[in-house]
Amino acid sequence: MSRKTSPSMTLEEMSAQAKQDLATGVGKSVKHESAEKQVSGEALYIDDRGEFPNQLHVYALMSPLAHATITHLDVSPCYGIDGVHTVLTAEDIPGELDIGPILPGDPLLADGKVMYVGQPVIAVAADSLENARKGAQAAIIEYSELPAALDVEQALAQELFVTDSHQQKRGDSENAIANAPHQLDGALHIGGQEHFYLETQVSSVVPTEDGGVIVYCSTQNPTEVQKLVGSVLGIPMHKVLIDMRRMGGGFGGKETQAAGPACIAAVIAVQTGRPVKFRLPRREDMMMTGKRHPFYNQYKVGFNDDGLIQGIEIIVSGNAGHSPDLSRSIVDRAMFHSDNAYFLNNATVTGHCVKTNTASNTAYRGFGGPQGMMTIEHVMDTIAYHLKKDPLDVRKINYYADNERDETHYFQKVEDNFIQDMTEELEASCEYQARRIEIAKFNAENPLLKKGIALTPVKFGISFTATFLNQAGALVTVYTDGSISLNHGGTEMGQGLNTKVAQIVAETFSVDIDTIQCTATNTEKVPNTSPTAASSGTDLNGKAAQNAALTIKQRMVDFASSHFKISPDTILFSNGIVSCGDQATMTFADFAELCWFNQISLASTGFYRTPKIYYDHDAARGRPFYYFAWGVSCSEVLIDTLTGEYKVLRVDVLHDVGASLNPAIDIGQVEGGFIQGMGWLTTEELVWNDAGQLMTSGPASYKIPAVADTPDIFNVHLVENRTNPEDTVFHSKAVGEPPFMLAISVWSAIRDAVNSVSENGEVPYLAAPATPEQVYNAIKRVRKGKRPTEFPLFEDTLATK
Repeated sequence: MSRKTSPSMTLEEMSAQAKQDLATGVGKSVKHESAEKQVSGEALYIDDRGEFPNQLHVYALMSPLAHATITHLDVSPCYGIDGVHTVLTAEDIPGELDIGPILPGDPLLADGKVMYVGQPVIAVAADSLENARKGAQAAIIEYSELPAALDVEQALAQELFVTDSHQQKRGDSENAIANAPHQLDGALHIGGQEHFYLETQVSSVVPTEDGGVIVYCSTQNPTEVQKLVGSVLGIPMHKVLIDMRRMGGGFGGKETQAAGPACIAAVIAVQTGRPVKFRLPRREDMMMTGKRHPFYNQYKVGFNDDGLIQGIEIIVSGNAGHSPDLSRSIVDRAMFHSDNAYFLNNATVTGHCVKTNTASNTAYRGFGGPQGMMTIEHVMDTIAYHLKKDPLDVRKINYYADNERDETHYFQKVEDNFIQDMTEELEASCEYQARRIEIAKFNAENPLLKKGIALTPVKFGISFTATFLNQAGALVTVYTDGSISLNHGGTEMGQGLNTKVAQIVAETFSVDIDTIQCTATNTEKVPNTSPTAASSGTDLNGKAAQNAALTIKQRMVDFASSHFKISPDTILFSNGIVSCGDQATMTFADFAELCWFNQISLASTGFYRTPKIYYDHDAARGRPFYYFAWGVSCSEVLIDTLTGEYKVLRVDVLHDVGASLNPAIDIGQVEGGFIQGMGWLTTEELVWNDAGQLMTSGPASYKIPAVADTPDIFNVHLVENRTNPEDTVFHSKAVGEPPFMLAISVWSAIRDAVNSVSENGEVPYLAAPATPEQVYNAIKRVRKGKRPTEFPLFEDTLATK
């Protein structure tokens, strides 16, 4: 921490002390600001806050049916349960009932009809969660069941959609496919994924004396919660304060769906005049909230003898669930990333947001991008197997290149492309070619165990595809003792955002990070915030904080220039010391105090908006992304052909984060993103029964990766010495979402191992997640020379609708 120096200290002594103290600016591996609190259990989450006097607890009774009309509702028996204070139904909401984030379709409580198993019908508040649960179960509710659409294919056949479909088109894909030497078509089922944050959805609400509320909420989107709480209460936003210090995980699940519990708790708090907490138990959380969108993707592709794609048509159909939520933007991003790192000159990509009677699916790390990439990676492997080539050769020949092959199918120029160099570097460092030979030998000698290997790329666009969200604000205050208060519009969910933004401010003032306190996200301090999502948290909020800090710093420089009658160029901030030419040298704290004595404002707001980006949805063209983050990964697996079981033996990753703001945090994000992506594609299987009830509603039946699933050899390196964006914050790149898709190499490696048992050239089909059952069935099919028959023909789908 910076210390005031005594007047007798020389400049040399000050500099020596400062150099010893300061090692926490940009580019340093500063530890996460809450790391010690989190591992010791001292970090406070919403449920850790002390109980308020007279606090009520809420439990929501869920619908047992996927689609039905409510014919009778009697909540009077609820009040017969000890401790029950109030029961909330749709009729009791004083303001707007619908809390859809963009389009309507999400009633806070069921209003005469239920749309999925798990939809909240009533909410009961009692003196304990257990009494609230007992009270809710005492309600008498009768239903008249209606037909339900429970899977994408069924809903596609019925033309059920939550929004209009969209299409992107470049060149003439139909003729290019028809005239290509080879044509293939197929489909791919891609499963959803439960967020499985450690902290479930939770809000604690305290009513205020003016009819407003203070909401302590675990949310990635404080302003959205503020807006919706105000809407359901029928009060203006300025009477709603959202306070969010940290989340116990989010991954997108708390971007829109944190609003429901917050709104219910707020209504009860205002009606009763008592503090209210609403925390979802794990089972209820998994049944009530949406997941990563499952997708059903189809393709038709034409290619030459080398595997170069000449034309392709892709249909991505995302299972939106019962309401729009963010599905339009998610399916759009799946379409944007249907090329991944490959140039598709003649391409038609169509996207459908399919309506089913399931929980409304929502944002999840990658936001549709992973589901889009999976299809083209499936295609690359399939082309290679068809031509009996190494899939890596097919991938490399189709890469974007710095010539006429540098424009996406939505007409954005691909700049700063170094995927070919990265692939070459990883291919050499992980000894891909030698291992490919060794694996072929192993497979020839082992009839039961088979190995597979795959090296896959990632090109991920950074920016919200809803352009207006690419903005952020911050508030920076310098106190007279040299300490700094930092508040920004982003939210900390474990990803290290607060640490990185504090490093940016520390670097701007050239002070130690220990002098900076990053306070809770607060809608009164920084208003109208965008959600912390789309990997843009540091890009946006870091720039806004830098803008605020630079404003204060410029005021200080202007003052010193006038006060000491020296050129501004001679005023230097370095390692906690401010040098004012040959007139004065003092600590940053002394300088801040001097500025205050001379009536200089030491507080400033900051703002940033991402430049250059736009997308014309009607024309299906534009520049939706400010830049692309790149990555390559190589995975090797071993499978048991008798059981379908497998093990990931080794993973090598090379990933691009620009000029890293914090290498330790960035590598942690790459590792964590990869393992989470691996879980999505291997073990994390969501299963519903024929009635639409989620059967995998807890850790006993839903398997996230554990420590034992981490590969024994896991090499992660960040790209260095590359051209980085000129005007991102300190030339860094986003790191939250792009690493997630590196895990596609695990799925491709498993498919490669399955392909090794094919004796008659049959190309394996492998759905995601590739559970042992899926692997076993894939092995059976290729050995029998059978192809999956459950997919409709490409021509019979809704490609042109």
